[in-house]
Formats: sequence, structure tokens, C-alpha cells
Amino acid sequence: MFSLLVGFWQLLFRRAEFHVLILGVDAAGKTTVLEQIKATFLGREPMPPAKIAPTVGLNIGRLQVRRCKLICWDLGGQAALRAIWEKYYSEAHGLIYVVDAADTERIDESRNVLHALLGHPDLAGIPLLLLANKQDAQGALSPHEVEARFGLQQVLETSQPRQVFGTAALTGERIEESIHWLVEALRDSPRIG
Repeated sequence: MFSLLVGFWQLLFRRAEFHVLILGVDAAGKTTVLEQIKATFLGREPMPPAKIAPTVGLNIGRLQVRRCKLICWDLGGQAALRAIWEKYYSEAHGLIYVVDAADTERIDESRNVLHALLGHPDLAGIPLLLLANKQDAQGALSPHEVEARFGLQQVLETSQPRQVFGTAALTGERIEESIHWLVEALRDSPRIG
């Protein structure tokens, strides 16, 4: 009887825990996105942009969102560092892919990197949050344009949860809304067990 009560208590009050990868090519704004996520959900001031250095290795963010615990892994996006990404795939429940929507010269490179990610069996069916970042920069592609250029319909399973948001990580624009979408997709994901 005691174990039944303990199990019921844990079911009611346990917080789901999700591991989320934050990936993208270098200079897309991944670390700035992570800093804004932490500022938004931990109720503190974001790190000043001048203090955010390019990631070499890993940055981790731990936070609570809608009764869920998120552990975010921001991995360096330089071509030489992408080889370590695969070590994290099997433990990931969700993927935030950050695109510099204002850097139109690297859109094709970014698309190819995302397509390679989505082709990996450990990421099959994973909820995908695509952030068309730097919407505050002149000439930035709209979220709709980024989605079209990335051809997500051709590379994703039809049942794979996905959403594209236009964000401005420096100001936090649409960060909160996008993370709320991701948490709901993670809760509903059949990959979570």
C-alpha cells in the first residue's frame, strides 16, 4: 500500500525532465538564445551581448517551464566542433535549431546541417523548434521564407512536431512563446518514455 501511495504522489508532483539540444552553425545566436531563455524563465537579467563569447564545447542551462524541467545543451557550431554533436543525440528529447535569418549567404550551409541532423536515426521524430533568429536585423528572411528555403516538408516525418518562430535573441522577442510551444510538443511526444 505504501508503494502505491508513493507512486501516486510521484505521479502527481514529479516534474517531467527533458533534454534539449540547441544547435546551428556558428554565429547564429545559439548562446544568446540560451541566455534569453534562462533570463526569461529564471527571472533574471540576460547576460550583456558583449560578454557572450562563441561556444567552444558546451553551455548548459537548467530551468523550469510549465511544471517541466528543461536541461538545455548549447553546443558550439563551428564546423570543426560539429563532430561532437552526435554524442548528445541519443539523450535528446527536443531540438532547437537556430538560424541567422539575416545571413543569407550561409542559409544553404545551415539548411544542409539541419538536413544532416534530421537524417540521423537518434533524432528521428524529435520535436523541432526552428528559430529564424535576428529578425531585428535589416534584410532578415521571415520565418515563412526560412521554412520554405529549408524545405522541411521534404525531410521531416509527417508526424514530427515542428514549428518555426521568428526571434530576436538580443531582445528576447518570441523566445518565451517558442519555448512554451516546445514544452507542449515534448509533453505530447511519443519519443518520451
